[in-house]
Amino acid sequence: MSDDIRAAVRELMPALRSDLEDLVRIESVSADPARVAEVWRSADAVADLFRAEGFETIDIVSAEGGAPAVIGHKPGPEGAPTVLLYAHHDVQPENDHADWDSPPFEPTERGERLYARGAADDKAGIVAHLAALRIFGDDLPVGVKIFIEGEEEVGSDSLPALLREHKEALRSDVIVIADSGNWDIGEPALTTTLRGLVRMYVEVRTLDHAVHSGMWGGVVPDALMAMTRLLATLHDDVGNVAVEGLYAGPAADVDYPESRARAESGLASGVEWIGDGSMVERLWTKPSLSIIGLDAPAAEGASNTLVPRARAYLSLRIAPGDTSANAAERLREHLERHAPWGAQVTCTVNDTGEPTAIDATGPAYDAARAAFAEAWDGTEPVDMGVGGSIPFIAEFLEAFPAASVLVTGVEDPDTRAHGANEGLHLAEFERVVVAEALLLRKLGAGAAR
Repeated sequence: MSDDIRAAVRELMPALRSDLEDLVRIESVSADPARVAEVWRSADAVADLFRAEGFETIDIVSAEGGAPAVIGHKPGPEGAPTVLLYAHHDVQPENDHADWDSPPFEPTERGERLYARGAADDKAGIVAHLAALRIFGDDLPVGVKIFIEGEEEVGSDSLPALLREHKEALRSDVIVIADSGNWDIGEPALTTTLRGLVRMYVEVRTLDHAVHSGMWGGVVPDALMAMTRLLATLHDDVGNVAVEGLYAGPAADVDYPESRARAESGLASGVEWIGDGSMVERLWTKPSLSIIGLDAPAAEGASNTLVPRARAYLSLRIAPGDTSANAAERLREHLERHAPWGAQVTCTVNDTGEPTAIDATGPAYDAARAAFAEAWDGTEPVDMGVGGSIPFIAEFLEAFPAASVLVTGVEDPDTRAHGANEGLHLAEFERVVVAEALLLRKLGAGAAR
């Protein structure tokens, strides 16, 4: 059944890759105010690509001063379901170019991968949607809407407003979100759970001003001393999060060998794992808490003074079943309760995202699993969790409760999204395209029955 689609994808791949490379060369870093024009140029390029596929409407929209998103509609046969295809055209900062083996915005093929910022996350998701549409041309088996967002990498702050303002234009029976990944090379997956997020600044103050460490050391606690003791209370001796009142739950029965996890995480030789429970529970359905930033004087050139104030930046991942409001309050309570020596503690939530658990049952999910198995030559997809957060999925579930939300993607464990040398596995990308085209066909055939 899939031979015609496989042949069509193979024929289209050179043009698809060219389209992807053109998108990648646009430096649509939404976090960089200096590249706002590039984000808008990226939206224009995306709109042009879908406009060329005969969309009835294509609009570039924004809300509340947010980055541009592309919304479009191409009708299908009467009575067929409508499928919304989501991806995002903004990318993460590339950071230090010296960490890259090739220029970050010049797509470069090495081995089986195409390397560049956005080559996978998420401009390949855009091109996967484009490819499925290109295969069917004007003979679509379903109606299609697109929503290509422009600020996912900075938290999708204007997404709720966009969903409110364009709700009818986006309303669909099935939503395909191409912003996740597969279990491994050759093993497809549907993402069914994602952890939520609370990012919080915590400031510790012990003095009104810096004082001489010889004159007052031994009597007055410095802020760094207090901060390190406070941060040490966040985990137990095994490495589990020690904040009371956070939710943890069971994970899917998926084997994740420690040897594979060590290789994929880059854990240094001799370093032990933290936490207890299965590997996937610790990654998917238990909270984790990381110290991702610390404001303190540099060691080199530091003076003999007691530091009056220290600040840390905490990233708390919360399990499905919890809420960001509960987690933020429990973390604040813990920090205030464990402040050593009466140190003054101030907690400021920077941003939050809700965890997600998807009930992946029903005809749309059956069609997706069948499409994936066919595209991957009989390999059944894994229902997997993701330890990271995609908060906008919860927004979609809330806005369109009757829709089936399918979370897929082009990434694999070695994609290195957000890091240097981000790369797209080209053979897996071809399978993703085949799977999406098959999914649209199966959804249309299901309606016909």
